Amino acid sequence: MAGFLSMLRRTYLAVYNWVVFFGWAQVLFLAVKTLKESGHEHVYSAVEKPLQLAQTAAILEILHSLVGLVRSPITATLPQISSRLYLTWIILHSFPEVQTHFLVSSLTISWSITEIIRYSFFGMKEAFGATPSFLLWLRYSTFLVMYPIGISSEVGLIYLALPHIKVSEKFCIRMPNKWNFSFDNFYIAFIALGIYVPGSPHMYRYMLSQRKKALSKSKRE
Repeated sequence: MAGFLSMLRRTYLAVYNWVVFFGWAQVLFLAVKTLKESGHEHVYSAVEKPLQLAQTAAILEILHSLVGLVRSPITATLPQISSRLYLTWIILHSFPEVQTHFLVSSLTISWSITEIIRYSFFGMKEAFGATPSFLLWLRYSTFLVMYPIGISSEVGLIYLALPHIKVSEKFCIRMPNKWNFSFDNFYIAFIALGIYVPGSPHMYRYMLSQRKKALSKSKRE
């Protein structure tokens, strides 16, 4: 029974990783193609649907971590996925004013390169029990460049959206209301920016430690 459950788990995770891999591959292809042919102003409209699908699928990774399907700690998984969902739906999808900015291109390309490598790495690991050494190196090295680009793009897009959030009051709840509750998305955006200050260095140090462990282990093997 244990062997069957293990095989079922690996099959599910392999399928999940490869499906999302192809989603991010589509995002990268469309982003680069559109950037080359039409310019950065049209990148978001080209990648919107596959980007939303691929990024929203990552919600399952929170569940995977919670139920123990994977070893990734929820403390690392939850903040990263939450921030990306916030960018995908609350910022990019909701405020067309920022959709034509060049930071959308740097965001989608850095995200997709990172995720193509990550999902193919785990897809091969679950499907075959091992990964090529070059893919292991890419998995734990490309973030050195892609993470700062992605984080800078995320912060920049939230900042650019601030005046539009304030004027539109989108997602805001004002009192009085039957719930006796108020919510201001403008201040939530400020809080999100504030979280990046300690959160980004913390995540970068965490990934550096993971890189050191993974690459030193591969050398011993």
